[in-house]
Amino acid sequence: MFESLTDKLTNAMRNLRGTAKLSEENMAEALKEVRAALLSADVHFKVARSFIDRVSEKCLGQDVLKSVSPGQQIIKIINDELVELLGQGATELSSKKPLKIMMVGLQGGGKTTTSAKLAKSLKKQGYQPRLVACDVYRPAAIDQLETVARQIDVPCFAKRGTPDVPFIAELGLSEALSAGDDLIIFDTAGRLQVDTALIDEIKELKRRVQPDEVLLVVDGAIGQEAVNVARTFHEAVSLTGIVMTKLDGDARGGAALSMKEITEVPIKFAGTGEKLDDFDVFHPDRMASRILGMGDVVSLVEKAQETIDEKEATKMADRMMGGEFNFEDMLNQFRQIKKLGSMSSILGMLPGMGKMNMNMDDRAEGQMKRSEAIILSMTLKERRSPNILNSSRRNRIARGAGVKMAEVNQLVKQYMQMKKMMKKMQGGGKAGKGNMKKMMKQMKASGMDPSQMMGGGMPDMSQFKGKLPF
Repeated sequence: MFESLTDKLTNAMRNLRGTAKLSEENMAEALKEVRAALLSADVHFKVARSFIDRVSEKCLGQDVLKSVSPGQQIIKIINDELVELLGQGATELSSKKPLKIMMVGLQGGGKTTTSAKLAKSLKKQGYQPRLVACDVYRPAAIDQLETVARQIDVPCFAKRGTPDVPFIAELGLSEALSAGDDLIIFDTAGRLQVDTALIDEIKELKRRVQPDEVLLVVDGAIGQEAVNVARTFHEAVSLTGIVMTKLDGDARGGAALSMKEITEVPIKFAGTGEKLDDFDVFHPDRMASRILGMGDVVSLVEKAQETIDEKEATKMADRMMGGEFNFEDMLNQFRQIKKLGSMSSILGMLPGMGKMNMNMDDRAEGQMKRSEAIILSMTLKERRSPNILNSSRRNRIARGAGVKMAEVNQLVKQYMQMKKMMKKMQGGGKAGKGNMKKMMKQMKASGMDPSQMMGGGMPDMSQFKGKLPF
């Protein structure tokens, strides 16, 4: 979402390189570009103005440390201010049990799917959730909630045939408490815009069920209007938090940067994709780092630890270092990587990968799918013994995968290069590490891009060796 803002902020910092001291003169042009970048990202003009004022006040007259350039120093200051803007620290939900959560928002913001994502996320933490269908207006809203509830194996209460939403909520709450559920999520109705009927309904619903949390679900793509929506809902039902959805999209992201300062309501969660697992606690410091192109390795490691089978990863690593790696292992590795989410979400968490995220995502995703199709077109014997892949076999595999034979040859070539690399690294210790560095230099010198290894589906992760569990 923030790629454009990241690029513009990076360009603004370039003007400060080589400057010995941050002054009003050399800061003026850079801050002007930063302000323009914020406004073009749809940040509320009042928020942009106060942000620039705070950054300017902290920067002016500061001596630049010998080991730090002015550009680096101002990035540190801007990073700190972004964290402040987005809200210091990850805000936890209430610790009450049973925990009652009311989801509110406009129609189309993703409340129903977000309700299921939240239920699944908290279920992993030990909660016993139940979803309550309180949207009786949108066609198939109840059916949708029941469907996603089945997908995450969570009970769903629904009562068709009555428009009395507060009454439905009370029945759902009663059934949940009788069953011993300790997390009740009320999926309420939305409108195309905030109106009196909507506000009156959620006010009454809140009065009847007394929720511990009232979360506003906001589509990150609606821009500055999101701030007005949040303010209206907050005045009506006293919001306790915000859930930003579609943070994986190409919207400009100004709503996320404006929301906390204007409404004083923290962003607690973020929807990062369409799958029910694409849901994260919102960490302002991590988001600020991503906006400034510094990545978010911590979140990537956490996501990897949640989704990747550690035993399988260890077994695969042993096979690779033992020279036993084959196409069956490569296929398993593709599937492990896919569990982490889209390639864009992975690249977005790696420092300096912002432009790769924009320019390489589609190509990397497509290449990985084609590589997977090629391997699936092989027989089990061919996957386990790649050396038997002669010309006729490769031709058959290409036809089966719907690709050109040249792509099959390229994948086999990459596999052979990987195997050769692994053999040279088998020495272990300092020799092994030295061999790895030497291999990387040789690859780059020969014009081979390390990110093209693994069928082009995996970026160069060597700089994170020891930090990631794969």
